[in-house]
Amino acid sequence: VGPKLFQYVLKVLVQSVQLLYTLLRIEQPSYILFQQNPPGLPSIAVAWVAGLWWGSKLIIDWHNYGYTIMSLSHGRSHPLVLIAKWYEKLFGRLSDYNLCVTDAMKKDLWVNFKIKAVTLYDKPASYFKETPLELQHSLFMKLAKDYEPFRPRYYRAVSPSADRSAFTERDGSSGGVLKSRGRPALLISSTSWTDVSALTSVLSSPDYEMFIKEGAELPALVCVITGKGPLKDYYNGLIKNLHLKHIQICTPWLEAEDYPLLLGSADLGVCLHKSSSGLDLPMKVVDMFGCCLPVCAIHFECLHELVKHNENGLIFRDSQELAKQLKMLFLGFPSLEGKLASFRENLRASRQLRWDQSWDQTVLPLLGNRG
Repeated sequence: VGPKLFQYVLKVLVQSVQLLYTLLRIEQPSYILFQQNPPGLPSIAVAWVAGLWWGSKLIIDWHNYGYTIMSLSHGRSHPLVLIAKWYEKLFGRLSDYNLCVTDAMKKDLWVNFKIKAVTLYDKPASYFKETPLELQHSLFMKLAKDYEPFRPRYYRAVSPSADRSAFTERDGSSGGVLKSRGRPALLISSTSWTDVSALTSVLSSPDYEMFIKEGAELPALVCVITGKGPLKDYYNGLIKNLHLKHIQICTPWLEAEDYPLLLGSADLGVCLHKSSSGLDLPMKVVDMFGCCLPVCAIHFECLHELVKHNENGLIFRDSQELAKQLKMLFLGFPSLEGKLASFRENLRASRQLRWDQSWDQTVLPLLGNRG
């Protein structure tokens, strides 16, 4: 009820009371870890007050700035944005420890806020890993019940009882699972549906289909776009109006346990995340790398701290460059040679840390030495 500003202020006050009431009822903590920021209003201030009450130390884990996200809709000079920036700067200085997700953010926190932080890169959880072929087959057969792109390309000619998906099939004699011959390439993108125009531009352009008509050894594509957001229905409407012969686009609803399995079964990930501050890294790419899934990611300032161009993936700046990268990566698919296979091998060889290992190495010594 009332003007937007009044509603916002009232919401912040109500949340402050609720959160403080909850924090003061818990057992006395040695540390209060605020993860993740943003959103930080009103949580950081409430956590700081609770820390004073308990005599606890406050740790802020910076993943981005709330004021830069607000500026996307209000502009950098809006009073609310300026207040949010002042708020984050003040309470960031009042915290006992600060963690951040990139070296670029660590530098920015010091230069602009005079806040000392330790870089703690996001790492995948242990369940993000390559999916065994048997599990891939079970997942594809499950999804094929509801989504046509997971069924064999010419599934009307296949017996409904056949143990076959678009990507895998069970061998009748041995009972083992095999990759289907002539299978399409599986491309996956996780999004909040505010940033998929580059991908839909590539998939709707005639370039990829024309390349196949001209004789290039390119596979059909199944593009799976996961996630939810306010523009999902809008983009689904655009997708339905596309008339493509060699590209199928699917926007499934996935159960939580199926998402890492699908990442571990895909051939290529596409990331369209653009940072509001240019200082954070997309968690979706971290999860893809945990599954040894190569990535094409849209460029922003500090992305090189995660995606190493021509080593574990490719970085593109627009839909035209992404289209060229897809053609290059999938030429001769599913050959075990070429850039795509090389990127996957590099990811396997990197033996990257998992989240709990990274925490133990970076944060526990910090608390143990200074706490």
